[in-house]
Amino acid sequence: MSGQLKEVRLRIQSVTSTQQITKAMKMVSAAKLRRAQDAILQMRPYAQKLQEMLSNIVSGLSDDMNMDLAAERPAERILIIPITSDRGTCGAYNTNVIKAARHLIAQKYAAQHAAGKVTILPIGKKGYEYFVKHEYKVVADFWSLFSDLAFENVRNVAVYAQQAFLNGEYDKVELVYSQFRNAATQVFVSEQYLPIPKVEKAEDDTKQNDFLFEPSKESLIAELMPKILNTQVFKAVLDAHASEHGARMTAMDKATENANELLRNLKISYNRARQAAITTELTEIVSGAAALQG
Repeated sequence: MSGQLKEVRLRIQSVTSTQQITKAMKMVSAAKLRRAQDAILQMRPYAQKLQEMLSNIVSGLSDDMNMDLAAERPAERILIIPITSDRGTCGAYNTNVIKAARHLIAQKYAAQHAAGKVTILPIGKKGYEYFVKHEYKVVADFWSLFSDLAFENVRNVAVYAQQAFLNGEYDKVELVYSQFRNAATQVFVSEQYLPIPKVEKAEDDTKQNDFLFEPSKESLIAELMPKILNTQVFKAVLDAHASEHGARMTAMDKATENANELLRNLKISYNRARQAAITTELTEIVSGAAALQG
């Protein structure tokens, strides 16, 4: 009986230690989430307006104007950029990003994947490890980006994708990431990055976008287009960064609750075992006293 009590005590100590760790990780994630959430909430309206403006301009340009980054061509070589995290302990967050990337490949690029023409450019250690392990073609230059998250480092990813597209190495580039909603909600999406998607106009939409360009349309678009595309990737990375911390905070909160429930059950088991041991000892004492009297 004493062995059973000792085992339960050790389990209680172990769960208590684990609970302290999960509480600390939840608090750290909550602090990081506030910073990441502020960053994406400030960035998102700016990035969305730039993207909307770019798509409208591309859609309204005349056919005789050469737009290399918006050039549509047969999708034979594909680059997919999934954005995961560097660390785990964030629930199913990384699994869901990877699942979204695999679903995109299966639904849209199965033939290209079978021909070995799908390349993965992972951002985040977890995605990098998964795609290398499963023998995908991987661009391994940017996976450690979250170790020093800054616009200039993210810009390198965008510049690589744009230059590779212009060189004809890839015919289409897609982003796969999690859009941040709140700490408990992430929306896993895939977005076409290149060629720049055009805005689909309804048949009854007679409204025309009337832009005044100064200096010339060609020089202005050539200058603005790469910058807007760089901003789009940075927005996706900030979305993923906030989603990661939200998912980790939620996971650690749930782990802390589970530890509380487990501790409650262990303490009940400990008290029952202790009461049984006391009852057994009392019974032995009474029986011994009765034997001596007899």
